[in-house]
Amino acid sequence: MARYSYSCDDHGLAEVSYPIGTAPQERDCPQCDQPAKRVYSSPMLSAVDHQRMNLIDSTHETADRPEVVTSIPQGGRINSRPTRMAPPDPRLQKLPRP
Repeated sequence: MARYSYSCDDHGLAEVSYPIGTAPQERDCPQCDQPAKRVYSSPMLSAVDHQRMNLIDSTHETADRPEVVTSIPQGGRINSRPTRMAPPDPRLQKLPRP
């Protein structure tokens, strides 16, 4: 359900819920039953977090030309924290070596 605004000459704006794409151009004012015209407004873009919008924009910008890594980053390690090794499984010693 989406919320649509309708403007009545006597009572101002009124918001009504309709399924998306089914809102009529005019409807009766809920207070005086006079015709009220639909008011078009911009979507609530200001409610979106700016960091998320910047991330989305940067992904769209690099979608057709991604950055390619050609060498290991400075410091030699990709992660600063070493990965713990799993304890050796004695059954693996019986496998043939290449």
